[in-house]
Amino acid sequence: MPTPSQSDLHINAPLTSVSVAYLQDSDVFIADKVFPKVPVQKQSDLYWKYSKSDWRRTDVQRRAPSTESPGVGWNVTTDQYFAHVYAVHKDIDDQLRANADSNFNLDSDSTKFITNQLLLKRDLDFAATYLQTGVWATEYTGVSASPTGSQFLQWNNASSDPIMAINSWIVSFRQLTGFAPNILVLGALTFQTLRQHPLIVDRIKYTQRGIVTEELLAALFGVPKIVVSYATKETSSAQYGDSIVQDANASYAFITDSKSAALFYAPPAASLMTPSAGYIFTWNGYAAGNGEGIRVKSFRMEHLASDRIEAEMTYDMKAVATDMGVFINSAVA
Repeated sequence: MPTPSQSDLHINAPLTSVSVAYLQDSDVFIADKVFPKVPVQKQSDLYWKYSKSDWRRTDVQRRAPSTESPGVGWNVTTDQYFAHVYAVHKDIDDQLRANADSNFNLDSDSTKFITNQLLLKRDLDFAATYLQTGVWATEYTGVSASPTGSQFLQWNNASSDPIMAINSWIVSFRQLTGFAPNILVLGALTFQTLRQHPLIVDRIKYTQRGIVTEELLAALFGVPKIVVSYATKETSSAQYGDSIVQDANASYAFITDSKSAALFYAPPAASLMTPSAGYIFTWNGYAAGNGEGIRVKSFRMEHLASDRIEAEMTYDMKAVATDMGVFINSAVA
């Protein structure tokens, strides 16, 4: 039979709502927690980039009578985004639907499953775009002994001082950019190591519970927000087949380098006159106007005797201002 005509396709608003709700509830994924999403109407377009140095100098002069004031201005350049469309689907066979018990909601469950696939893909791209060496203007590397230059003593060493290190990096960040970093991203092992560090434990021992949380660490470091990356990926080549055999042969790893960290400045929302380390452009004009760059469609695949649930997500991740980010490599051994 022929493939469905355009009139057979339908953007299912209830399923899209399920998907967006699941997107917000998936706390292990961090791509939507760090940089502002910028909904755009066109898949590809330009955005402005202002010269930083123009905003860090003054040409103000004392004015003599009958003289003109100094004229000033700023330089701008442009860069381009292209919001790619990523897609995946799950078919619900008629026989499976007819045989399913009443406690199974196959449409909703399929929507959540394929949404998870998209979230996993987005976090993989986020880590590859932002959380690695060679991206940001400033990098620090942890070493086991005798740090020099941009090196520091790794935080699993009891003699290290992560509080002093981060505070000094924040001062350098402010000197370079005029802004204080407001987001600290921690790999899973980095966070757990900091929780056990003797200097940090000593600082918080008189708090209500004496337990190191993200909120206490944020207050200790003077960073408004800490995001810990816990999302994992399956890394073996075993796929499908018998689920017991597949799971027995599977191996897993954190998406983000678990021994790393990063400092960023990012405003709560995109602004023409406010810098941000990164932006995530979402093609709002395509993805049903929900602001998340995601939509879900359901349509009939008659030649397969199935209903198809298909999800799409649009985005382009850009490191917009590379001086607004600091990557911290090998923070722990």
